[in-house]
Amino acid sequence: MKKRYFIYFSYKGTAYHGWQIQPNGTSVQGVLTKALCTILRAEIEIVGAGRTDAGVHAQIMVAHFDLEGELPVAFDLIAKLNSFLPKDIAMIKLVQVLPNAHARFDAISRKYEYHVVTQKSVFKSELAARINPGLDFEAMNRAADTLLEYRDFTSFSKLHTDVKTNNCCITLAQWTYSEEEWVFTIRADRFLRNMVRAIVGTLFEVGRGKMTLVEFKAVIEGKDRCKAGTSVPAHGLYLVDIQYPESIFRLR
Repeated sequence: MKKRYFIYFSYKGTAYHGWQIQPNGTSVQGVLTKALCTILRAEIEIVGAGRTDAGVHAQIMVAHFDLEGELPVAFDLIAKLNSFLPKDIAMIKLVQVLPNAHARFDAISRKYEYHVVTQKSVFKSELAARINPGLDFEAMNRAADTLLEYRDFTSFSKLHTDVKTNNCCITLAQWTYSEEEWVFTIRADRFLRNMVRAIVGTLFEVGRGKMTLVEFKAVIEGKDRCKAGTSVPAHGLYLVDIQYPESIFRLR
């Protein structure tokens, strides 16, 4: 009898062409699939909670896979995976879930962070975007707060995607300062392709004084990607949390 598992892990996205398997590039999904198939000696298909673009990192990512029968007694899959996988992918935990639980479709919220520094840093060059000092973060926070008033974020979506709706429910959007870097945190039930990077790029326009709060809201209401700011670099973006209903972990 097949059992379904959620696996939680993190990765540094610098060396990868994103989460999803690519025909001509190394992906996190591809590396993890190969590791699972090798260790479990079975054909394993893993489904992620979503896709991250090339260079984007994940403090927490979740994926599900099915396995025929029970794991052997005292078989520590997490330890075996961590010894097999490269140093930029780390397994955190394995949880059995209901047979129909889905890592992507059952997620009720996702949270991202975008990290920026205002000074050159040899230690954070791959982990945070560098911006010129002098941005008005108070103005950027006032603009970020208005995101909670809207549902349609077509203006911040990558063009020509195959999604059925551009509606998202944002429940948190704010800039905070921590350990010599600024961090933009945003939480929503779902995100569109390129959405966070486009939002941050547009907030930078507000911070530079090139866009007013009224103009920022007009960008959202205009539903035109061309009116929004340029997408910021991928290496400052992190997926940091994914939440699920407790019911999918209650095995019957």
